[in-house]
Amino acid sequence: MTERLQKLLARRGIASRRQSEKLISSGRVTVNGKVAEIGQQADATVDCICVDGVEIGEPPRFVYFLLHKPKGVVSTCVDPRGRQTELDLLETSLKSGSGIHPVGRLDADSTGALLLTNDGDLTYQLTHPKHNLPKVYQVRVQGVPSEETLRQWRQGILLDARPTLPAKVRLIRALPNQRALLKVTLTEGRNRQIRRVAETLGHPVTALHRTQSGSLSLGSLPRGRYRLLTAQEVDQLKQS
Repeated sequence: MTERLQKLLARRGIASRRQSEKLISSGRVTVNGKVAEIGQQADATVDCICVDGVEIGEPPRFVYFLLHKPKGVVSTCVDPRGRQTELDLLETSLKSGSGIHPVGRLDADSTGALLLTNDGDLTYQLTHPKHNLPKVYQVRVQGVPSEETLRQWRQGILLDARPTLPAKVRLIRALPNQRALLKVTLTEGRNRQIRRVAETLGHPVTALHRTQSGSLSLGSLPRGRYRLLTAQEVDQLKQS
């Protein structure tokens, strides 16, 4: 059966669909000896499909992990600056050629829940804007936001000439030294969104921690550690 090449590569656990498109556009993918193009279709049972000259293998066994990302670790598979990535936290047997990648991102200064998988289709589904997967954060900011400021945040503000979607924002408590702890729930994931909104509203973020991603909650998972998802958790993610 023929299907779009980026979807086929994702199914084989090579990379997410977005990352597969980058592989194709950079000329690293060939079909029957010819450099592939974005949108091209192929049949893995008939065509010889190679990435970096190596023929793709049989579909992998999909794996799903929840990682408690520490501060300073970047959410990428390879960092050109040599910083520690979330894959560096996995045992060696899970790294080589596994296609495991992060679903979405947390910036280097942020901590918390991050899903890792080699299921490219699920990654595509969970990161597509139309699905609006909720993510919950504990956010420490400078100053104590007024109710009017929280109302603006909840309704949405302009970022890059485009309004943010409505968010759930609640003041948990005021902290010493003119700081506050907030609970923020987002259904979109624009680049450094919480930090940029808080800065715009006059309350720069001093710490940001994701406690929940979709139906997945960190619970008591220690920082820097990861666990396999249960079959029920995987089903819940796919249904979401």
